[in-house]
Amino acid sequence: MSDDVEVRVARIHPDAQLPKQGSDLAAGFDLFCVERVEVQKGTTELLPTGLVMEIPAGWEGQIRCRSGLGKKGLILPNGVGTIDADYRGEVNVLAHWIGDGESYVVEKGERIGQFLVKRVPRIIFVEVDREDLDDTGRGDGGYGSTGRF
Repeated sequence: MSDDVEVRVARIHPDAQLPKQGSDLAAGFDLFCVERVEVQKGTTELLPTGLVMEIPAGWEGQIRCRSGLGKKGLILPNGVGTIDADYRGEVNVLAHWIGDGESYVVEKGERIGQFLVKRVPRIIFVEVDREDLDDTGRGDGGYGSTGRF
């Protein structure tokens, strides 16, 4: 049985590049920007990839920050972006500039994100009364309740 997942990709921009692994064992595939975009400090911009994808049912695409850009201060404001299996628009990367300087210029052809494809299980929500939920040691403690270390 093969673990391969086929994702069909269409280029809608002449300079679009297919996602590429940086190494044989890399989990993510690099996404590339198809135009020069300046991201001003404190603002969020869409970085276009020039790609439209067909992700199979039961799977999702995840867009994650590239660690090198994150270290500089170009982050994804939504943490991880989700590309649903029924989405057929252009895949873009949301970028927000928090680094030094008034702006960051994303150059045409620059790697702008990591793309992963992950299985999405079918979820069935079953409504119960609160007292029917299992007790845990943590209970309803949240927002730092488990300690700093």
